[in-house]
This record gives sequence, C-alpha cells and structure tokens, in this order.
Amino acid sequence: MEKIMIKNYEEPELNSPIFVGGLPGIGNVGKIAADYFVDKLKMKKMADIYSEFLPPQVFINNNVVHLVRESLYYKKTGRKNDLIFLTGDFQGTTQEGQYELSFRTLELLKKYKVSMVYTLGGYSVGKIVDEPRVLGAVTDKKLVRSLMRNGVVFPEAEPSGGIVGSAGLILGMGTELFSIPGACFMGETSGYFADPKSAREIIIVLSKVLKTRINLKDIDEKTKQLEDITEKMRQEAQTKTSKDDLGYFG
Repeated sequence: MEKIMIKNYEEPELNSPIFVGGLPGIGNVGKIAADYFVDKLKMKKMADIYSEFLPPQVFINNNVVHLVRESLYYKKTGRKNDLIFLTGDFQGTTQEGQYELSFRTLELLKKYKVSMVYTLGGYSVGKIVDEPRVLGAVTDKKLVRSLMRNGVVFPEAEPSGGIVGSAGLILGMGTELFSIPGACFMGETSGYFADPKSAREIIIVLSKVLKTRINLKDIDEKTKQLEDITEKMRQEAQTKTSKDDLGYFG
C-alpha cells in the first residue's frame, strides 16, 4: 500500500486558479470556513486523498462507512481566477505525514498552475472572544496592504510561535519550493470548541479577497447558537460565584 493515494474524479481545465486550504485545527475555524465555501459555491469534487498518515478509522453515517480523507474541490468562476479548495476529516497525525501530505497536495496544484495560496486556521487566545479579528501572515510584504483593505490585521507581536500544521507548511513549502505566493488567515478563537463565529469572520474576509459573494445566513445561525451557549455558560458561572460568596458569609 502506498503511503498516500489520490483518487481523481475530474481533471478540469482551470484558469490561473487560487488555492484555499482549510483543514481541521484550532477551533476547527479553517475547516468550517472552507466547508462553507464548498457548500455555498456548489463546488465540484476533483479528488480524494487517502493516506496512512491519517487516523486509522472510518466514520459511520446511517450505517454506511466513510474512510477518512482529505478532498479537493474546484469552481470555474468565469473570471480571471478559478478556485481550488482543500478540506478534509483530519490533518496528518505525524510530522512526516504533515510534510508528505502538504508536498503531494502542492505537486498536484503545480499541475494546475495555481497563482496564489491562501490557508485558513484558528489563532488560540485562551478565552472567549466577542469580536474575533482575522490575523494575517504573508510570504511577501507586498501583499499586506491589499489584505488590510479587506479586513486582515497584522499586529507586530502576533501571532507568536509560528503557524503549526498544514496551514503553515502548505504556505511555506508553496512559496519556497514551488514559488507560489500566499497568505494565511487566522481567526481569533478560544480554542475550547468548534468556533463558527471566528470562521464567519474569515468567510467575510476571504469572500472580499476572492471577490465572491457568499450568503451568510447559515453561518449567522450557527454563530447565534454559539453566542446563546456562551451567554448561558457565563450566567451559570456568575450564579455559581454568587452562591460561593454567600456561602462564605454564611
């Protein structure tokens, strides 16, 4: 068995495509955003990527098994740049797997002469964020100004510690080994749970960058649900604190 197997469904002719990668990670922010685009733009599947670098398991949906995978989708926009999106069930589980999967993905993208790479992820701040920002990192400072106009922020001291996983590797290997420029968009998140609120901000930014209109109704509903849960947690915490204080004076 090969360590990485790619099952191709379509090999479309694409015009200078832009690549966007959003795999599971901190707060699942990147995956939520990428999956939302794939759904709302009705993108077509190009390929599935199977690998021993992914967890050895299947998912079960209505008693039918689904081998874990990463998947590539495409959209012909009729404009200057078509789109290719990467999403999936997991990232590579080892350092070797992260590198190999990222490299094989970039090899495939090279065939389509991808003009730009954008990766998506979460930036953990360790607390619930009321108004999450989208932080950016670029392969060339020349990209900063245009991205700032689209809502990306570039604080001097953030993010600290670099970008771990596919969001960093695809970006870094893309520019240094394949000469493809790019940027990473990181939504602020607590990192405690799946965060559609942070993903929503990335969706807004990315839609501007790609000059693509996206209906936000469904992500707004998920964000409202998260806000309701968060508010309930806060109220419960305040109630517990009040009871503890009363107990002290009892």
